[in-house]
Amino acid sequence: MNIQFFLKSLFFFLTITVLASCATIREGEVGVKRTFGKYSDTPYTKGLKVYNPFASRIVRISTQTENLEVDLNIPSKEGLTIVSQVSILYNIDGKKAPELLRNIGTDYERNVILPVFRSAVADVTSRFYAKDMHTGERSTIEKAIREQMMTLMDGKGIEVEAVLLKSIQLPRSLANAIEAKLEAEQQAQQMEFVLQQAQREAEQKRIEAAGIRDAQLIIAEGLDAKILQFKSIEAFQELAKSPNAKVIITDGDLPMIMESEMGIKPTSTKRKVKLQN
Repeated sequence: MNIQFFLKSLFFFLTITVLASCATIREGEVGVKRTFGKYSDTPYTKGLKVYNPFASRIVRISTQTENLEVDLNIPSKEGLTIVSQVSILYNIDGKKAPELLRNIGTDYERNVILPVFRSAVADVTSRFYAKDMHTGERSTIEKAIREQMMTLMDGKGIEVEAVLLKSIQLPRSLANAIEAKLEAEQQAQQMEFVLQQAQREAEQKRIEAAGIRDAQLIIAEGLDAKILQFKSIEAFQELAKSPNAKVIITDGDLPMIMESEMGIKPTSTKRKVKLQN
């Protein structure tokens, strides 16, 4: 009985030992073996790794993109304090993971990334006005913060991919002033559009009037005495074709008055011609 219990205990102990001496490194992370407090120089990549659980352990570090969100108050050039929420996207260089653990440790977010970030933010945003954080200058601010962070963390194995200003809460008085300015600019743009449209309509009317004037000048230049006399003859011919009786008062050149036969009296200076068809 004692032998069977001993064998079962030994088997259980060996099983636990074997399982404890294996580590699985997944994709998106590296493992660094630590033996008696000393980190190895070569990190483990994905796969199953065997080690001595009594003397060593495997420290895993993610190499995937991490999102570190920070709420903080940032200063502006005019001395205002802006409440902002910022996302820091970073990753760890797997090849430099052993050096990172030796120099900084596993809590590198609190020990390095956050202090460097706060320093970079205070330095960069103090060079910009508060209103710039609501305009196209926001991307410039984000890039400047990232570049300064990379300069301060150069060689530490931490790669800052991007710094994103997710939300900006300006002081209420400044926000109202910006909104009023934007509204005034929109009204000015609308008025400018109305004026431009009125100018285009006036130019169109001027062009139309110039065209009518030119047409009248061309017609006037072509109306000489012979043409007018020819047109007069054509008019008499058209009247002659009509079956009704007419009285035409003329000076001999152009028809001046055209009336019915009733109530027409010839004058001494005009000739009276009666046409009957």
